[in-house]
Amino acid sequence: MKQFISNIYHNTRLGFAVIQPFKNVYEYFRYALVSDETVIKSEFIKNLGYVPDLENPKTFNEKLQWLKLNDRTSVHTICADKYKVREYVKDKIGEEYLIPLVLETKNVREIVPENLPDYPFIIKTNHDSSGGIIVRDKTQHNWINVQNTLSKFLNINYYYRYKEWQYKNIERRVVVEELLMDKSGGIPFDYKMHYFNGKLVFTQVDIDREKNHKRNLYDINWNLMDLQWVYKAGSEVKKPKLYDKMVTLGEVFAKDFCYLRVDFYHVNDTIYFGELTFHAESGCGAFTPEHYDADFGKLLQLHKTEVS
Repeated sequence: MKQFISNIYHNTRLGFAVIQPFKNVYEYFRYALVSDETVIKSEFIKNLGYVPDLENPKTFNEKLQWLKLNDRTSVHTICADKYKVREYVKDKIGEEYLIPLVLETKNVREIVPENLPDYPFIIKTNHDSSGGIIVRDKTQHNWINVQNTLSKFLNINYYYRYKEWQYKNIERRVVVEELLMDKSGGIPFDYKMHYFNGKLVFTQVDIDREKNHKRNLYDINWNLMDLQWVYKAGSEVKKPKLYDKMVTLGEVFAKDFCYLRVDFYHVNDTIYFGELTFHAESGCGAFTPEHYDADFGKLLQLHKTEVS
């Protein structure tokens, strides 16, 4: 029965229309009515095993929770919006770093093969904090299923789940972009650059996210750091040719914030902007060895964003 309900929910319009309102009510009572601090403490304890000090934070993860509660501006909302951030990026560093946009819409019924290209692309919602639907061959997808999946995503307010305020007021829509691929046709390395008080501290490289997700962390001189953060480390990754340029571009964004993760792709000797993130792993990512949580925490000086 469970599988039957799942099938009609995901693969039929009627099933989705009947079931989704009940899911919305469940989500509302589970997340929206609970205070930010209560949810934050609960998730923190569940993932990291200790009670966070939100008044006098010391570790990196505690300080990200402090920022969730205390650093909230309209600029955060723009930067978290995967559609509106494009204009922000254009103004800051230039539109040549943007991944080509195929389509944006608030109506999931417009996500149909005739409106989409014959080359590979990725479909995502602009308010999501994770991945998207990768399409290499549009003839191989069930488009009712795709539309229902997108509708489900659009019904989620990620602020209520993780209390990252910047997601609360995003005007939700679907965004379709050209799919970036490496020379072998795979998803390219994702260079996630972590800036503390405007300066790069380490770079996170996510490897093979489609099949066997691994993660390496490198210091500012591209030395592999001996630690794990959520995912196991993978094979050594060569320093990207345009690494220094990416560092400089990231600083343009980072100078305005206390903490910021700036994501870039490096494909065919070209840099592409990925996204901006204010609370990596939602401030609940365990380090191994654990002391890195405190070590990174010492490097991050907290302050609120000043909006001009």
